[in-house]
Amino acid sequence: MENKKTPFWTRDSSILLGGFFVTVFLIVYIWWPLAEEVLSYIDWNGPWWLYMDWLLLGVFFFMSVTIVARANLKTDVLIVFVGICGGLAIESWGTQTNLWHYYTAERPPLWIIPAWPIASLSIDRITRLLGWIIDQFDKKIKLTINHSLFSILYWIIFASFLILMLVFVSPTFDKSYTWLAMILCILLIITPTDHRFALLTFIAGAGLGYFLELWGTTRECWTYYTFQKPPLFAVLAHGMAAVAFWRAGLMVKMVMEKAGMAREQRIVSSE
Repeated sequence: MENKKTPFWTRDSSILLGGFFVTVFLIVYIWWPLAEEVLSYIDWNGPWWLYMDWLLLGVFFFMSVTIVARANLKTDVLIVFVGICGGLAIESWGTQTNLWHYYTAERPPLWIIPAWPIASLSIDRITRLLGWIIDQFDKKIKLTINHSLFSILYWIIFASFLILMLVFVSPTFDKSYTWLAMILCILLIITPTDHRFALLTFIAGAGLGYFLELWGTTRECWTYYTFQKPPLFAVLAHGMAAVAFWRAGLMVKMVMEKAGMAREQRIVSSE
């Protein structure tokens, strides 16, 4: 129903796309030496198309299309805010514990932080599309997919991820950052609010994360301590991060709503 009522392109889509391009422009402008280094690999006097980074362009185009789809700034601003804060926390954890490092040796590099809220917006759209596809499939075959199925898949997938995480981060068990990350993941996994949406968010995040990690590791923009291109954990970690951002957004929204209600009550009582 939501897809039918809301057009693909809204007024907020123009604002969001404009903000996206402004962000990209500022990143290129502020960190021009990095952009110049990338452009230096292209032979503009020869078959330049053979040297273009088509994977990067493809990911850039895909994310540009998805973030503008049925944009709504009332919800998207919160997604962007959580994405920035969460991305900074994740990059700080990974680079400070040497689970991965960037070729610029920054810990973490500020130019990578804007990629997190942009990816969060894209994952939100993918998740909702997956939900809509499942609903349409349900209607066509006239079979209601039992929510217990999503619950079973949820526990299998997230328990497997937790085991994989324990193995991958084991070299950094002496770091407090790692223990905080593990405790947060365990708390998020054992306190689900919506098995289906959490599972679809995880799948969407991991799906997009694969292409992001494939680009970053094969171009050696960032490198993991295992030197895998990319490691399975890194791909699935994007799914877990997406779930964490979604849950954090729900908490922020709840706090804001309670603060608004408290403010209204104070205004009424003062009158």
